[in-house]
Amino acid sequence: MARRPRTERVAVRLPEETAPEHWLRTIRLSGFTLLMLALLILAVIVLAPNLRILIEQRQQIAALQWAVDQTSASVDDLTTDVARWSDPAYIESQARERLFYVFPGDISYLVVGESDAPTTADGQPISTQIQTTQVDWVRTLLSSIYTAGLTDAPADELVGPQQ
Repeated sequence: MARRPRTERVAVRLPEETAPEHWLRTIRLSGFTLLMLALLILAVIVLAPNLRILIEQRQQIAALQWAVDQTSASVDDLTTDVARWSDPAYIESQARERLFYVFPGDISYLVVGESDAPTTADGQPISTQIQTTQVDWVRTLLSSIYTAGLTDAPADELVGPQQ
């Protein structure tokens, strides 16, 4: 056998490669890898519409469950109202309040124009702050007493003190 002549090996420096180039150079695609990739793409294509339908149905179920809960709460309130209306005392109180019914012999008073806020005699709302009066009430009282005691005019002609 003949020997081959010995050749010298010279180191060659290749240009520097970037990280993506190195990653792409090291990828080895085999038949199995391509088959798995194709199956993965096929699974996404087949399952994506069904998954969208599933998500939409879950949202509808959640909305319907919320509506059922609201309706159940309304039914509970109405059941409580029915139980209240089966009590004769409640019916009597509602007839008195809403329809102004009274028993024979009772006297009923109806105040017209009543508001919830307390007011003064002239209809002004009562202030929550302390106020000073502009009228000398002692002088007004004494003037009223003197006028009522010393006059000869009838009561309907008398005029209050000027403020």
